[in-house]
Amino acid sequence: MPFLLAPGPRRKPSAPPLTPPPSRSGGESGPSPHRSTFRPDIEGLRAVAVLAVLAFHAEIPRLAGGFIGVDVFFVISGYLITGLLVREAISTGRIRLGDFFSRRARRLLPSAAVVLAAVAVAGAWLTVPLRRTDLEYDVLSAALSLANWRFVSQRTDYLAAGHDQSPLLHFWSLAVEEQFYLFWGPLLAVVVLCAARAVRRGRAVRSVVALVTGALVLGSFALSLHWTEDSVSLAYLGTPSRVWQFGVGALLALLPWHLLRGPRTLRLLCGWGGAAAIGWCVVAYDASTPYPGYAALVPTLATAAVILAAIPGRGERNVQGPYGVGRLLAGRAPRAVGRLSYTLYLWHWPVLVLAEARLGTLGWPARTALTLAAVLPALATMRWVEQPLRRSRTVSELPRRGLAVGVSAIVLPVALALVVGTATLHLMGPATPVDVKGLPPGAVSGPSLLARTAGASAGDGPVVPNPAQARKDFPPDRDCQVAPEVTRSPECLFGAVDSPDRIVLLGDSHAGQWFSPMLALAAQRGWALQELVKQGCPLPQLAVDSPQLGRAYRECDTWRADALERLRTGPKPKLIVIASLNRYTTDRQLLAAAWEKTLRPLRATGAPIVYIEDTPVPGTDIPACVSGAPDDAAACAFSRAEAVPADPLARRIASRAVPGVRSISVNPVLCPGDGPTCPAVRDRILLYRDDAHLTNVAAVVLAPRLERLLTDSGALPAATAPATPATPAAPAAPGADGWTELLRDDFEGPAGSRPSPADWSYDLGTCYPGCPAPQWGTGEIETMTDSTDNVRLDGKGALEIVPTREGEQWSSGRIETVRSDFAPPPGGVLRIEASIALPDVTGPKAAGYWPAFWTLGAPLRDGYTGWPGVGELDIMESVNGRDTVFGSMHCGVLEGGPCEEPVGLTSGPQACASCRTEFHAYAVEVDLGAREVRWYLDGRVYHRVSAGRMDAGTWKRAVDHGVFLILNVAIGGKLPAADGATAGPATEPGHPMRVDQVTVKVKGGEGGGGSG
Repeated sequence: MPFLLAPGPRRKPSAPPLTPPPSRSGGESGPSPHRSTFRPDIEGLRAVAVLAVLAFHAEIPRLAGGFIGVDVFFVISGYLITGLLVREAISTGRIRLGDFFSRRARRLLPSAAVVLAAVAVAGAWLTVPLRRTDLEYDVLSAALSLANWRFVSQRTDYLAAGHDQSPLLHFWSLAVEEQFYLFWGPLLAVVVLCAARAVRRGRAVRSVVALVTGALVLGSFALSLHWTEDSVSLAYLGTPSRVWQFGVGALLALLPWHLLRGPRTLRLLCGWGGAAAIGWCVVAYDASTPYPGYAALVPTLATAAVILAAIPGRGERNVQGPYGVGRLLAGRAPRAVGRLSYTLYLWHWPVLVLAEARLGTLGWPARTALTLAAVLPALATMRWVEQPLRRSRTVSELPRRGLAVGVSAIVLPVALALVVGTATLHLMGPATPVDVKGLPPGAVSGPSLLARTAGASAGDGPVVPNPAQARKDFPPDRDCQVAPEVTRSPECLFGAVDSPDRIVLLGDSHAGQWFSPMLALAAQRGWALQELVKQGCPLPQLAVDSPQLGRAYRECDTWRADALERLRTGPKPKLIVIASLNRYTTDRQLLAAAWEKTLRPLRATGAPIVYIEDTPVPGTDIPACVSGAPDDAAACAFSRAEAVPADPLARRIASRAVPGVRSISVNPVLCPGDGPTCPAVRDRILLYRDDAHLTNVAAVVLAPRLERLLTDSGALPAATAPATPATPAAPAAPGADGWTELLRDDFEGPAGSRPSPADWSYDLGTCYPGCPAPQWGTGEIETMTDSTDNVRLDGKGALEIVPTREGEQWSSGRIETVRSDFAPPPGGVLRIEASIALPDVTGPKAAGYWPAFWTLGAPLRDGYTGWPGVGELDIMESVNGRDTVFGSMHCGVLEGGPCEEPVGLTSGPQACASCRTEFHAYAVEVDLGAREVRWYLDGRVYHRVSAGRMDAGTWKRAVDHGVFLILNVAIGGKLPAADGATAGPATEPGHPMRVDQVTVKVKGGEGGGGSG
């Protein structure tokens, strides 16, 4: 339920019966406002209030406005407390604050202490450690009557969203009432002291207090309207914005209603009209009602009308009558519920929340049953705690005893909270910030989050950050993710702030989570980073409501317009990175139009624009979950379908419907594979700080991947590190033969070791992340691994990729270059070459063997979709142990097209009798100047594909971009089957493809160098 409504209402203590005070001055100054006679109708009115709140918290259909029960309680409290204090002032000439606070303490605090103690203990059993820590802080604030301000601070902090509801959230209203008592009693005491010498003290006291109360009512109501407009949490939970409701009750007690007779019919209409208005609010109000604001006038004045209808006039003992609403409220059942209202209010909400913490989300019938079950502890508390202390002569005869009871009732839950909270903090480990400099390096590509080194394991040890750290693991961008009420971002320049070049990070908090990696990328290039980010504000021009402000988010529209204007008139950025939550609307046409309104002025800047696809939204408090399952992070996995819906903007960009904008995504590594769930932890990195945002640690380890994605997209130039004695700069000029070498790996290393992780990464399993095509799209039967049984150096300068079999399960190896920016310079040539010896097996033993050396277009790295349009060059393939090899090109569309898919433009078999026993050189050249692709075997061209075989667009999409290299040995699949053999019992495992060296180089063109 929305937080502004979740704080349900509260009950109000009834004033103890008083004997009529003696008249001091005679006439009109003596009568009390309004007689101390017990009002059974008010006790029944409490029942109405608490039942409304209970119905609301139980989520009973059509009773969504039950939260107004709290307003009813506030008015009752203001009426009774003010009447009690003013009667004492008129009778004795002073207010004994010790007696007043003693009565309040023994009436309210012991029962609250019992509930707080029970919650502190039950929370230690029923809640996970991180939630337990929050709960103990809630116990402390509730015991000290500061709960409302704690929840104000939490609920207005957008970046701390996603936490579970507190079982003590309803204590906000008790805190408001206690704070009112602490303020109201001394204020009236001062006023009485000033009026004590008046001749007609009763009239003087009432008049002065009424004037003060009227001023407070007007001021508090004005503040309530202002805060409802600007900060709904302050308006709803703040004491100053609620004082006016107590004041309305106080005015009922102060003004001379008792001197008015009034027609009986008018009193009946007043009472029943007020009751009907309360009922109407319960049915008509809901989460969309701006509250409190003007809407709170209805239940407040309606409660006043019900109370006023039964105030006895001059010469009347009571005015209930047979038809008045007071007669109904004074019935036995309403009064019984009214007497129980305080303890029932205390117990029902913890019962609901703690039950859901253990059982999961419940429907309204179960919530209603739990609410009814709360009657049992409520009755027990009233019977054995509240009533004995309230009626005890020993406790009540001296004010200090009542105060001592109250202090004890505060100390008990505070002590319990400190003990449980301290033990929990010790259990969870330090909450100090994570030192990001000590984090393991992130993987540049591939399925792993972290870069793997030989023999390293990512599965051992505690998660980083730990759950307590994760909760506070925000980007270190100070106050640059501006709050809902702010309409303009500060300058927010970081890094090389004097540089004329800058990256601009623009969007909502889902853009802000990329602050650390963007700052690192800017710093590597000597640029500045400018952050223009606003909490909860969609970057597309959509009209939305702010949950924090409780109304239309006008500040978002103002901020967005200002940010776009600043980019229009300011220095041209080197790169604009945009990101935004993609769930502000489900109307795709509306969203597309809204994005276009924002992207149009961004395109006008002339800067490259890159959209980072929205990251998974778990929808549950991930750090809390992980704190409860530290050794089983898989228990905190969440639904893929709900967390990673289709990103409408990313899809439109991919379909080329959004010119001038490129899209990248890290979701294949955040939610890998094709299973039904996404992980909360990968490679021991706790990914989320709440229910929607990445931890800063996760963002930091994703920085290398983001850099690669941005450089591959062409939006970001590669960083050039300065030369040092330890790391000499790469040669900028071509060699003597005119070629510039981009990669060479001779596979030197100890036998059984892995290939260099700086150059190669592993493909694992049976498909790419997200599994766009099962069995690698070709029907292969092996599972790819990173085991040295399948991929290893032979210790003699060669790489071995070895298919193995255990039972009927085949395993093999498939590695890719880390870099995917190997591209011909404009007008130049890219040459990719390897020296390879094929698996030395033939005949039936080789059935299903499929060694290959090939490339794929870089755009496939992110999402692995778009094949074959982005191009595939098969430099060398061979199947079933034949003494032949062949090369192919794939492009265009899935069926047919210029590349005659799915076969491709193939060379046909090329005889090579010694290719299984000796190393041979296989190469491909992409020549943009000659506009052709050439295949070589030992330096001899044996296959060509020219640009003239396809349209210009297909050619460009197939070859004019970066590529990455792949080496693998597959088992089975469509191609071996088409050749007439499939893997079977006779197929012999253990025969490796050996690779002596791999080289990538470029020549000629405008720049003479690579694109990376």
